[in-house]
Amino acid sequence: MKTGFIGLGNVGGKLAGSLLRNGYDLTVRDLDRSVAQKFLDGGAKWADSPAEMAASCDLVITCLPSPAACSAVMEGEDGILTTIGAGQIWAEMSTTDEAEVKRLGALVQAKGAEPVDCPVSGGCHRAATGNISIFAGCERATFDRMLPVLTTLGRRILHTGPLGSASILKVMTNYLATANLLTLCEALVTMERAGLDLATTYEAIRISSGTSFVHETESQVILNGSRDINFTMDLVAKDIGIFQAIAERHDVPLEISPLMIEIFKDGIARYGERAQSDDIIRRLEEATGADIRAPGFPPEMLDDEPEKPGYEVVPTRG
Repeated sequence: MKTGFIGLGNVGGKLAGSLLRNGYDLTVRDLDRSVAQKFLDGGAKWADSPAEMAASCDLVITCLPSPAACSAVMEGEDGILTTIGAGQIWAEMSTTDEAEVKRLGALVQAKGAEPVDCPVSGGCHRAATGNISIFAGCERATFDRMLPVLTTLGRRILHTGPLGSASILKVMTNYLATANLLTLCEALVTMERAGLDLATTYEAIRISSGTSFVHETESQVILNGSRDINFTMDLVAKDIGIFQAIAERHDVPLEISPLMIEIFKDGIARYGERAQSDDIIRRLEEATGADIRAPGFPPEMLDDEPEKPGYEVVPTRG
């Protein structure tokens, strides 16, 4: 399957790397051609426009930072929609709004092609090793066509239902991860102020009912001091804002979500929208004088699972 990939940023570049590493016929594009050079050096081809890519590929994947960026790539003068046609697939791997992916998906279907929303979850470190989880919202027949590609890109693949369902579930998982991050920040600062050793605190959480994926990954780079997880505050604000909008559309009176949104608005005002999301702990460090660093923790998240072929996760039904 000839595959095109648009968007070689923090996540997209690592996903595209998995395709190239596994021998796919790959064409790439990014607004910054320099970030594509390593892919071109590795045998990938370059597309001068999204339209050129869609004219030559069976599958076109987009992984972009915002719905507006995706709309521009799809609907622009030289966009994907100008050349995509029957038998092709457009796969949106960005974290985006359900309504927007459905809108673009309808335009893709009008051209005779099939849309898939297939966002990823698990962090850049797992995207790099092909061990990330992937949700896929689409017709079952389209999912079956996509599955060999998805099991190259990721480890655990879940067919979530119709187009848009994956995007809803993805922002839900990011909401939960953000809530966990904020409570971990409060826990670490409180323990430090109470005189507890931070390395011991980390282990106490890790071996207890209070542990989580976020703790076992992000707490380590917080304690290192780098706070570098390749995910910025503006992206957090986008995702939790989309989750809040979903709740409001369905008349769910959330209480924690609005507070989280305000915390990240404040974090962006203080540190900038491109600050790392884990820098949110600085609000509490500055308020208390705490220094939440400890020796022996890594500066970036690492995936210690070996790369293996992915597989479909099938929900248990009664």
